[in-house]
Amino acid sequence: MEEPTIFHDSLHTTFNGVLHPVSTPEAPVSQFRGIKYASIPARFRQAKLFTNYNVVTNATLYGPVCPQYKPALFEKQLFDVSPEDIPHHPLKQDELECLNLNITTPANISPDSQLPVMLWVHGGGNRGSGSSWLFDGGAFVQRSMHVGRPVILVTFNYRLGLLGFASSPAIRDDNRAAGEEGVGNYGLRDQRKALEWVYHFISDFGGDPNNITLFGESTGAADILCHLHSSCNERAPLFQRAIIQSPVMDADIPTVHSAGWQLNKTMSSLRIQSLDDLRSVEVDRLVKINLNFRATDDGIFFRKGWKESLYPEVVDEAKICTHVSPDGHLDVPEARAFGGGHRSQHRSHSKVRHLRSESRSRSRSRHQHIIPPNTRQPLIIGDCAAESQLHSFEASLWSAPAVVRRLRAICQSLNKSTALMRSYEITANTPADELRDRVLELINDARFAWPMDCIAKIAKAQRGGRGVWRYVFDQESPSNGLPHHGVDLMYLFDTVPLPSLGSSDSPDSFDTDEEDSSPGGVCTPQTPPLCFGSDSSSECGRISPDYDFDINESVVDDEWGAPVVDEFAFTKVRNAIQEKWFTFAYGESPWREDRLFLFGPEGETGERRMSLFEVRRRAKLWKEALAPLGIQLVQKVGMELSNGPPLGTVGKY
Repeated sequence: MEEPTIFHDSLHTTFNGVLHPVSTPEAPVSQFRGIKYASIPARFRQAKLFTNYNVVTNATLYGPVCPQYKPALFEKQLFDVSPEDIPHHPLKQDELECLNLNITTPANISPDSQLPVMLWVHGGGNRGSGSSWLFDGGAFVQRSMHVGRPVILVTFNYRLGLLGFASSPAIRDDNRAAGEEGVGNYGLRDQRKALEWVYHFISDFGGDPNNITLFGESTGAADILCHLHSSCNERAPLFQRAIIQSPVMDADIPTVHSAGWQLNKTMSSLRIQSLDDLRSVEVDRLVKINLNFRATDDGIFFRKGWKESLYPEVVDEAKICTHVSPDGHLDVPEARAFGGGHRSQHRSHSKVRHLRSESRSRSRSRHQHIIPPNTRQPLIIGDCAAESQLHSFEASLWSAPAVVRRLRAICQSLNKSTALMRSYEITANTPADELRDRVLELINDARFAWPMDCIAKIAKAQRGGRGVWRYVFDQESPSNGLPHHGVDLMYLFDTVPLPSLGSSDSPDSFDTDEEDSSPGGVCTPQTPPLCFGSDSSSECGRISPDYDFDINESVVDDEWGAPVVDEFAFTKVRNAIQEKWFTFAYGESPWREDRLFLFGPEGETGERRMSLFEVRRRAKLWKEALAPLGIQLVQKVGMELSNGPPLGTVGKY
């Protein structure tokens, strides 16, 4: 198997890539790394699409990433992976040369292969990169080949933190003088440039520019929501569908003036006054500044009415109709615009050698969009069961009296704060050994679960009850036994070093895609013993007390002496999430739209009735405790609690 090379007709260069280490003679995988997609003229300036390559382009090495503070802590915090177990994957940091992408493809394909393209937007807030070993596409793409749904995966880097999202009236005037519209949102605009590059130039790598799926997790998923509500997507949509995994979306996106006020505080801490001074500050000092927002409402990036569209205060669920075609495909009036339907859904490739023979004619127009303007792309959206474990340490620092005072101060209403605390069983006398878990439940619902549910419901309403698929990811991590924030990445990309997994000779009594026959989805002998709540529970959907979300708990079940996640459960959930994502990328319905798809716990996968969502999550409690407060106030509660008590007050109250 030779190292791959691609002569790119439009860019007039030959890309030399690498044969990925996962390659086998039956399923070889090619990877092209560090391809520059845009250039940055200066700090706090908008990127320009890059097309000027040498005759031969070395695409064997990863390019630089955006400067960031202690990036290795990201993997340790999320996955409890020790530094010695993290793959050796050094990445250079360079502020002005960080806009590059990586393309992973089945080997031996041609420009006529026209495979679906999946573009990954990484999360991590002010840390992370598309070149991280965590998102390496080798196993992901090879799996798509094995199941007869070959795809091309593109990961990329973009500007982060202050470098990617600083905004103020002064920067706006500076950008305007340079002939640029808008201000801030540089990281979001970088992402749009990556999407433009892929749309214009992916064909010669074997991809279909008219069949792009945007998918991402955490802040990356929130960025995709921003693109879905952007003016560019309204005028010239470049992707056909999106997958939103555990979005961390702030409803209170600042204006240019409010963002400028925040930036002025930062500049004061740096003892500088002018924009020129800010541009001259060493990048190492800037990356240590942790801003609480990413996007800015500059009047240019977002389309008109985007706020009401994303987070309306009232969602009339009675008007949300449900429709699903008998064959399970996107057979609706806009199905062909969704990039799948009858054009690609029947294409199946059982072996790599068939890819070339599956070629078909296509239009070469670089400006042809298959989503008409004002059409809303279909979505998959969901979350993990214990997202707030990310803030377990901060939650442990609160005392009960301090939590009570903080909630009263945020709510500015004794009635509202009292109702909220009653719902989550928080009082000034809550025992310390119980307080942390109750604070984590409130953080989980306020920052993650309830906002995600609101986004999903309004998205479905906007699409006339079509084009939105819901899931819950409750499968435990093999490392610490928790369905924590980001645990789905371990299964989706299959790159995280795992502890020794026990073996399982046969599957449990629940099978993939078998619908739960129990009333309301409650625990029965036929469902897994690790069940999240019950309709009959007096705790209104509170997570079962038999399941302890302790970040320090062992990954071995003390009673049975077996790992929490065995090899069978891991493989089953990994295969399920990958195959559902591949199916969606081909423009087909991943599961019935009126059903909820379960990933876990303990290896359970399959479609279930939507009523099970209220069992797996505290949905009834949201209606009683959170909805009356409004989304902005609820998110403020979650944000402040997740930050922990103010410095100097820990242990005093």
